[in-house]
Amino acid sequence: MDPTPIWYRRHHPLSLALAPLGWLYCAVALVRRHGYRRGWFAVRRLPVPVVVVGNLTVGGTGKTPLVLRLAELAVARGWRPAIITRGYGARSGPWPRLAAAADDPLLVGDEPLLLARRGVCPVVVGPDRAADGALAIRRYGCNLLLCDDGLQHYRLARDLEIAVVDGERGLGNGRCLPAGPLREPGGRLGSVDLVIHHGGSAAGYRFGLVPGDAQALRDPARRRPLSGFRGQRVTAVAGIGNPGRFFAMLRAGGLLVDERPYPDHHPFSAAEAAHWPPGPVLMTEKDAVKCTAFAGPDHWVCPVAAAPDPAFVTALFARLGPAPAAHDETQSPSFTQQEIVSP
Repeated sequence: MDPTPIWYRRHHPLSLALAPLGWLYCAVALVRRHGYRRGWFAVRRLPVPVVVVGNLTVGGTGKTPLVLRLAELAVARGWRPAIITRGYGARSGPWPRLAAAADDPLLVGDEPLLLARRGVCPVVVGPDRAADGALAIRRYGCNLLLCDDGLQHYRLARDLEIAVVDGERGLGNGRCLPAGPLREPGGRLGSVDLVIHHGGSAAGYRFGLVPGDAQALRDPARRRPLSGFRGQRVTAVAGIGNPGRFFAMLRAGGLLVDERPYPDHHPFSAAEAAHWPPGPVLMTEKDAVKCTAFAGPDHWVCPVAAAPDPAFVTALFARLGPAPAAHDETQSPSFTQQEIVSP
């Protein structure tokens, strides 16, 4: 059952019926956060800055493309970042482990594999973000950790918190799970360092996703601008938190879209792909990493790049300060994508 109609309508009858459970969930979340702040639960601080990019709501808000862009910007400013992530659905252990471009998405998760294939910096996967970060520091001498999600993972001490908000859907009906989409009360936004909205017209910092050329899954060297599909009927596949955003992006480019939404992190199979209509099939990077092995000749991935407000980038790196002196780099091993292996 798709909970979106329940969570994003203020007076949906089922949401009202579930409201007491939502109050309980919020209360538990508040007590848990208070416990970490008071020292009732152990918190681990690592010797490098930690930036957490998360959200209050369940579902996609564009965190992963934003984290990737922040990693690129950090590298350009002289930092040696690593991305640490839970790896939803990842089955491989022992944890933590470094994600490699050739990994099976079932072993490390779809989003970590997407990030690893971009090759910007090391990507460490595991349920304990503090252990993930420690491995990145030890293995590659990383001096900045970007946590993809994990706003509620309080065991890892953080220096900066960035909350990503869906600029169109906001915080939904404002209720906590299961009555609404919130993992913490909405007031939590007041305690983070930076809030950035994905699209929409809200005041403050915003970012959008800029589509690049489509790439054939069988042969990534084959590229085609989205405008090359204009006026053509295409099948759009999306197993992400908000599939409608992907479909809207394609329609904005003039494509005629046959929508095929799937649940977030859907484990695609060759049998499913065999039932997709003939003609171009376009999908997100997150979905493509799970479909490459059985892709057809007309299956395409549509990469996107996050474009945050310049003022947001300035505010973030002003808080971080300058990267450590260049001479520190001689004390640490360098990173290349080919070197990523499991511990």
